[in-house]
Amino acid sequence: MANPFTIAVTGKGGTGKTTVAAALVACLIDRGMAPVLAVDADPNSCLDQVLGVEVKKTVGRIREESRDVDSRTTGIAKRELVEVRIAEGLVEGHDFDLIAMGRPEGPGCYCYANNLFSDVIIELSSHYPYIVIDNEAGLENLSRRLYKRADLLVICGDPSKRGLQTVRRLYELAREMGIEYGRLAVVVNMLRGTDLSDEVQTLARDVKADAVLGLPFDHELSQAAEEGRSMLAIPKTNPVLARISDFISGLGITGVKHRG
Repeated sequence: MANPFTIAVTGKGGTGKTTVAAALVACLIDRGMAPVLAVDADPNSCLDQVLGVEVKKTVGRIREESRDVDSRTTGIAKRELVEVRIAEGLVEGHDFDLIAMGRPEGPGCYCYANNLFSDVIIELSSHYPYIVIDNEAGLENLSRRLYKRADLLVICGDPSKRGLQTVRRLYELAREMGIEYGRLAVVVNMLRGTDLSDEVQTLARDVKADAVLGLPFDHELSQAAEEGRSMLAIPKTNPVLARISDFISGLGITGVKHRG
């Protein structure tokens, strides 16, 4: 299989970043572009809840449990054993799988877990045509090079002046870090109206965005979140999902048949 199309979602906390990531997964599946690998790279893991599955063990937790493994008693090299355990931590959903980074649950450098996570993503990616990565707020995961390149970098913000300034700062930070991406999309979430403001249009031009997507505040999604319902259970006629589906169509990437 060719290299997967990778979508990395980032943004300020509280701007609906995880909701957008989950909606992208749902719309890719609905458009026949499965299987999708959903990657929860936010230490405050909650992508599994939004997608209606449950992560039992994160990479961070596995790393802690494997800290004192003695390969002499197991007969398996420590790194190989950890990689096997991480693969076992993959959660299988309907037309998608999910793996979560989590956070370190003990003292010590996170570099080892980072390297493992990066290696596992590379290994897993060969089995999926599409990957959606929900990053932590900011660009920390990108700067740690947990993956080499995103085909599409999505920066989420809200329509407030401060929210748009944060999008601009994240764009500038990405350039300073030398983050590699093919295309850039700015998503302005929780709009109260239907039109994008002049400030948003100016921002899109300044950051050289290939696409700008305005998403309305949606009571159905808000209620679903409160009730703990999966994004996959939301009708695709929902205004937010419909716009995201159209956005995916505009990317010009082709659908892939479901797994047998």
